[in-house]
Amino acid sequence: MSRKLKWGILGTAEIARSAIIPAIQESEYGDVVAIASRRAEHAAEVAEQMQIPRSYGSYEELLQDEEVEAVYIPLPNHLHKEWTIKAAQAGKHVLCEKPSSLNAMDTTEMVEACNQAGVVFAEGFMYRYHPKHQRIKEIINSGEIGDIRGIHCTFTFNQADQQGNVRFNREMGGGSIYDVGVYPISAARMYLDREPEAVMVHALYSPEHGDVDMMASGLLEFPGDVTLTFDCGMWAASRSNMEILGTKGTIAMPKMFGWEKSTMVPQIFVHTGTVTREERLKGRNSFLLQVEAFSTAVLEGKPLPYDPSDAILNMKVIDACQQSARERRRVELS
Repeated sequence: MSRKLKWGILGTAEIARSAIIPAIQESEYGDVVAIASRRAEHAAEVAEQMQIPRSYGSYEELLQDEEVEAVYIPLPNHLHKEWTIKAAQAGKHVLCEKPSSLNAMDTTEMVEACNQAGVVFAEGFMYRYHPKHQRIKEIINSGEIGDIRGIHCTFTFNQADQQGNVRFNREMGGGSIYDVGVYPISAARMYLDREPEAVMVHALYSPEHGDVDMMASGLLEFPGDVTLTFDCGMWAASRSNMEILGTKGTIAMPKMFGWEKSTMVPQIFVHTGTVTREERLKGRNSFLLQVEAFSTAVLEGKPLPYDPSDAILNMKVIDACQQSARERRRVELS
């Protein structure tokens, strides 16, 4: 590759500072040239700490920076739509943190704005870029575990004592379904390569935490009588695992969605009959892999492994899950 993609960061969220910015700086294909915050002094402080050349006291100023070619958006969920569209209109490519927005209609508008502007758009599901998922699909397609009967996935953590956490603000897109429930849902769609037909979700809403869903458990019905059962939460012990159940065996992933910032080796366990096989793939930082895929899509025109339409489809399922949880009923997807 002849040059690096010039990045601007819209916001100073923890995930930007601990994961995405280091990944871009480590990448051979990217360079962080600017960062913005609503407080100029905070942006300047982060820029100095992370050796970023320029800082801005507003997101608008960063979008006016002609050197910036792409932006990463780690802002609160309710701001994703506004700043994705503004970035696209400014001619910037967009990597937007998950969930893409608060509903499928908003995500559709975001994707259309990026298409009209001729810029690349991607939703920031970093885990999907790790090669272990391609390996799991190979195992499934080989028939080793037989026909898929169901998938079970968990993603929970406990931050209930963090007062003022943006995840506890309903108007800003808080709640466990938006924050971590999106992961098992996107993973099941990825592995099964099909869309669910109906969902049923039960949630724990907490008045102490802005009436957001602090815990949710759900069932997604896929064609062929295959189901995903999942639970997600922000008020429970930490878990992040998945099991795929087949007629002949199972595939288990005990660290399904970990922040693979280091070269920690992910593990896959395949159990058939009385035999269990452990597979270890050479670990790479999933954030780095995501950044590299996005950069090559912009600089070389290589298609992203996940089309922007995937973000719309995933949000349609999330919309149904939110509706099911609030109305306490099964919701069919058209």
